[in-house]
Parts: sequence; C-alpha cells; structure tokens
Amino acid sequence: MTAYAIAHLRDVEPCPAIVEYLEKIDATLAPYGGRFIIHGGRVERLEGKFSGDLIMIEFASREIAREWYRSSAYQAILPLRTGHSRGDVFLIDQVEMPHRATDVLRAAHQNSDPPAA
Repeated sequence: MTAYAIAHLRDVEPCPAIVEYLEKIDATLAPYGGRFIIHGGRVERLEGKFSGDLIMIEFASREIAREWYRSSAYQAILPLRTGHSRGDVFLIDQVEMPHRATDVLRAAHQNSDPPAA
C-alpha cells in the first residue's frame, strides 16, 4: 500500500548545510522510488494556524519508506537538516480505495478494547 513520509518543518535556517541537504536528497530517494508530492510552496490557510513548510514524499509502501529513512545514504545527510530546522516527521499509509469518511469509524471500533465482562 502506498505510504508517505511527511515532514512539517519550521524555523528552517537558509544556510549552506540546508542547500547541501537539498542537493543530495534526490539521490537518496532514487533507489527507493521515492518522489516528492509536496515540497513547501505557498499555503492558502483556510482554518487554524500554520507556519513552516510541508513536505510529502510518496513511496510504494511503508516498509520501503522506512528503509529509505534508515538508509546509510539518508542518515548521512539527515544532520544537515536537523541541525538547521525544527519539525515533525512521520510515515503514514494511504487509505484503501474506495474510501468513505465513515470508514474511520469502523477502523476505530475495530481497534477499541472489548467491553469488560
């Protein structure tokens, strides 16, 4: 199932280390088939507060996304970003198709503890 590596980065310091990170990240993605879906850009805020940059990278599966993140090639450049930004980074799966909004209710019910006897 398709999975995404998502980062919400804040306080990115535009510096030579960030430039080097950007110059090198594509080569780390290539062996894993990762591709940028969102990479910063202008945000049109409709509700709430948002600051920083949103990045979303698509992979064929969560396992492949995890392999990329843990790869020696990516781990070698990771400090270039983490030393010059703050943020949250996580992996998440795409929903199964077809998907309706109420499907999350069924999933929540299936993941709940059974009632006490």
